[in-house]
Amino acid sequence: MLNEPLKILAVDDVPENLVALEAALDQPGIELVTVPSGFDALEVLLREEFALALLDVQMPGMDGFELAELMRGTERTRGVPIIFLTAVATDERRKFRGYETGAVDYLLKPLDITELNSKVAVFVELARQRREIARQRDELGLALGRLRAHGDNSPLAVLEIDANLRVVSWYRSAEREIGFAAEDMLGLKVEDAPFLVAGERGHFLENMRALLGGGDRREMQEHRYLHADGSLRKGEWYCSSLAGTGVRPATVMIELLDVTARHRAEETQRLLIGELNHRVKNTLATVQAIASQGLRHAHSPQSFQLAFTGRLQALARAHSLLSTTTWEAASLRRLIADQVAIGTVSEDRLRLSGPDLDLPPEMALRFSLILHELTTNAHKYGALSNETGIVTLAWGHADSVLDFTWRESGGPTVITPERRGFGSTLIESSMTADGARITADFAPDGVHWHLVLPLALISEEFETAAPTADPAPTASSNPGTLRILVVEDEPLVAMELMMEIEDSGAVPLGPANTCDQAVALIRQGAPDLALLDGNLNGEKIDTVADELAARAIPFAFVSGYDRSHLPSAHATRPMLGKPFLSTDVRSTVQQLVAEIAGAV
Repeated sequence: MLNEPLKILAVDDVPENLVALEAALDQPGIELVTVPSGFDALEVLLREEFALALLDVQMPGMDGFELAELMRGTERTRGVPIIFLTAVATDERRKFRGYETGAVDYLLKPLDITELNSKVAVFVELARQRREIARQRDELGLALGRLRAHGDNSPLAVLEIDANLRVVSWYRSAEREIGFAAEDMLGLKVEDAPFLVAGERGHFLENMRALLGGGDRREMQEHRYLHADGSLRKGEWYCSSLAGTGVRPATVMIELLDVTARHRAEETQRLLIGELNHRVKNTLATVQAIASQGLRHAHSPQSFQLAFTGRLQALARAHSLLSTTTWEAASLRRLIADQVAIGTVSEDRLRLSGPDLDLPPEMALRFSLILHELTTNAHKYGALSNETGIVTLAWGHADSVLDFTWRESGGPTVITPERRGFGSTLIESSMTADGARITADFAPDGVHWHLVLPLALISEEFETAAPTADPAPTASSNPGTLRILVVEDEPLVAMELMMEIEDSGAVPLGPANTCDQAVALIRQGAPDLALLDGNLNGEKIDTVADELAARAIPFAFVSGYDRSHLPSAHATRPMLGKPFLSTDVRSTVQQLVAEIAGAV
């Protein structure tokens, strides 16, 4: 160890000479090991390390020259300096032999103590320096080993680039994270590196040159890169540059973090938050429409409260059912059980017949309102309003289309209603926009509803179909009247918008619930203005906005999304957020009318 005394070997067959050497070399930090023969010396040389060997030349059995030759022939003792000690006058030939066997000096007995200590001190200091150099070498090797181990084990890809923009270090972590082997990367010019994206290579090289020429710096850069498997990934490049010196070239150490999954997760999170915001606002807009339309048809505050509360409960039960399946689908049978079982009704008065079937979320919510209205009407006026009536529900599906029948019997005699109430309007409009067919037969012996509903929100056969709503009057039949196109996939929200438009004295067109329907209405009906939902059942509204802009028709978005989810090409268009007030709708329409006036 560093603080252990340095050992000097003294070999002499005369004990008195060894005692004299011990007295002469009694110095701190030095330990003198004495042996009486060359054979004993060889034995101790194999066990211990020595900074210097003092060898008597003339000894019985093995003289000093022979011992020196054996020491020089062994790897372990080859580097031990030798000083010969002799009491016999020597000629040049004997000195030459001594130096030939590896001696560094030749001293005559009796020894000059000062001279001996001076020469010994030189070799002791050299030994100390060698020991220190060995210690530093070991520590440096250990440090480099730890650095290599950390670089190999790092969760980031670690590599190093020199001043000539060549890869000089490529750790196992880089092999693991980027996929290319070290033998293929070391010495490679960065401009030829296969992990750089072709169109972005120049920008990366420019940044590396700036780091190499800017002294000691640290910064994080963002660059895409190519993995060995061919996939394009996003990375955060944590760079540390060291300026060059006279003995050390400039280098850049890089730790590359693959953030592809994180960016994807952040984008997914952003979309999910936007979608959640949209769903919540759409639901609030639907609740608002239920309240507004219910109020229009209510006979008293009490009847409005009961109807409004019941419809909210219908939506809430459907939401709960969807939540248990992480908003993927809802069982039709459970939906019927939740919505139909209102009040105390025995099971023999409800007859269900149909297979297990899952409805997509949007259809489940709308279907829940339909079932609620049918059940409420049956309790008020139909088969469930007496003690003997029966409601039969039967359904089946084929080719992704649900065929559903609601048939009442045994109740009071049915009288065809003189006007259509909100419940009937809600039932007939809830699914019409999706290409569904809903018919009602108010036969005297019982109401019969027949619903044909595509299980997909927009099935291919309905995407190109003409809008189911009656076309708005043309300009010739209503001269001077504004025609406002409504593009909205939520039936109740569309109904509310259209009634607000009618109340303002304008004529509503639509509603259109797909982009194809909307474009067809724009080309056929030539609206003066348009109100566009920001998203139609997952279908972006861009094509409709582009069509309106190309025809210079002013429009505004009506959306539960924020502007970041709306078409970027139309970022300056007015936006009406959901839920909205009637005054908001009229204000937006007036803003669009002013736009027409300004263009004239």
